[in-house]
Amino acid sequence: MVRIRTACATLALVGATVGVASIPAGAAPAAGAQSTTRATACPTGWGSLAKTDTGATVAPLTNVRTGRHTCFDRMVLDVPGAGSGVGYRVQYVDRLYQDGSGRQIAVAGGAVIEVRVFAPAYDPETGAATYPGRVARPLPGVDLTGYRTFRDTRFAGSFEGETQIGLGVRARLPFRVQQLDDRVIVDVAHSWTATG
Repeated sequence: MVRIRTACATLALVGATVGVASIPAGAAPAAGAQSTTRATACPTGWGSLAKTDTGATVAPLTNVRTGRHTCFDRMVLDVPGAGSGVGYRVQYVDRLYQDGSGRQIAVAGGAVIEVRVFAPAYDPETGAATYPGRVARPLPGVDLTGYRTFRDTRFAGSFEGETQIGLGVRARLPFRVQQLDDRVIVDVAHSWTATG
């Protein structure tokens, strides 16, 4: 009799476990049930200090775009024809000042990142603009609605072969910079913790 009860209890536990395991990961829990969704593991160790690469190119900046990811918001600066030679300096600043004029450009957010690429936003031979940004205005085509970290973008201009952009973020958060063929990528984390 004890063996039968033990066998029935074991079968009930196995059946319950199989039943729980077969629920799809994206399924919503029943009303009143606790969610078992786990936090996403995010990269750590980026820090918030300035990041620099001294490369330079005459290939001009043509586009700036952004994207949302699980652990970070991303800005991509496209410099076609530059290969992996695009230099940059990305750093937190108290205020954004335009190169050449010294004009202060207001950038909304709890903190401001100055993104500087060592590439012009104009054709060096003709002087014609290759990027349609207007000084002190938001970046054209960039909509930050729904972003967790990014709050504002401002074009600060292009001076002596360098292009300057202000990126307003929610708070001073860790970031990384990657240099890939024809682009510079700036990722700003959603938080200081290792979960998204």
